[in-house]
Amino acid sequence: MNYVTTIGGREYVVEIVDERHIMVNGTLCEVDFDNVSDQPVFSLLLNGQSYESYVYSGDEGWEVLLHGSLYLAKVEDEREKRLRASTGSRVADREEFHLRAPMPGLVVTVPVVEGEKVEKGDVLLILESMKMQNELRSPRSGKVSRMRVKPGDSVEQRQTLLSVI
Repeated sequence: MNYVTTIGGREYVVEIVDERHIMVNGTLCEVDFDNVSDQPVFSLLLNGQSYESYVYSGDEGWEVLLHGSLYLAKVEDEREKRLRASTGSRVADREEFHLRAPMPGLVVTVPVVEGEKVEKGDVLLILESMKMQNELRSPRSGKVSRMRVKPGDSVEQRQTLLSVI
């Protein structure tokens, strides 16, 4: 079974070959993916390189925090994607995006204000967790709305921080 994963508008075709190998856009990769404790923390060995990330299900797909950047990943099997394409259904870019805390932490900085226009990739908030500062970026262009936190606030995992419309 092939899966189509969309990250930042770019599509990747992923085929699971066996429990240790995947093909990504036709390139064979050796993988080892495992959950760390009871947290949404995952360890990934990809072709001998080690990565640690936070992965959790969001409203619009999977949300992945890797190296301080938040990525939104939509994963569909090929049949599901073809069916969606044939019916013409598409999520509108005008829908509201809710930035949620990928982990518990402390809001360090909020460099945007309510009503401010932002571009895809702009830093919306800096969250400190486990002695690391993580820049949470906008997955799309829009306008900041509904600020729900301020610098110095402690937040829980999956707590909504702000919205972009």
